[in-house]
Amino acid sequence: MHVKTLEVGYLMTNCYVVADEESRECAVLDPGGDPYAIADYLEEHKLKFRAVLVTHGHFDHVMGVEGLMEFVDGPLYMSRLDLDKDIGNGSFLFSPPENTVFVGHGDTVEVGKLRFEVIGCPGHTPGGLAYRIEDCLFTGDTLFRLSVGRSDFPASDEKALRRSLARLAALEGDYDVYPGHGRATTLEYERRFNPYL
Repeated sequence: MHVKTLEVGYLMTNCYVVADEESRECAVLDPGGDPYAIADYLEEHKLKFRAVLVTHGHFDHVMGVEGLMEFVDGPLYMSRLDLDKDIGNGSFLFSPPENTVFVGHGDTVEVGKLRFEVIGCPGHTPGGLAYRIEDCLFTGDTLFRLSVGRSDFPASDEKALRRSLARLAALEGDYDVYPGHGRATTLEYERRFNPYL
């Protein structure tokens, strides 16, 4: 398995391409902008684009979805909960495509040979999700290197965020952590040094 980080949009959101190196099938996580640049990367590396996964519905994580769906041979996966409330997107309205699959804690997303476990992480938004695959953990804006996501947006919930952080900290073993913004880290490093954990 190979993970490629692409910084997209004007908030420099981390968009991730997760690919099975044998089959070349891949998923794109959090396309927050620049859909055609993402599509160019997939074409350049001859990847078979099978799915889009979204950690939460903030505009800087989904603004590239509409453009990118032109190129994908598969659905969008996200939580329905971020569509039911004002989560602080301002005038930006996100309408998921018809082939969206709504997922929640405990679900599994299979993209060819790639198998993502869905971990519910509400708090930053009601429908926050993390995705675990092999030794990788994609945490969106729930957990950052030495920090955590904001809980002062509309529909955010600080107590729920703390419970989500505790859920991630309690995972057995160590993981490479790929957050929604900033540098990658490891779960063990965050357990030791992140004051919010």
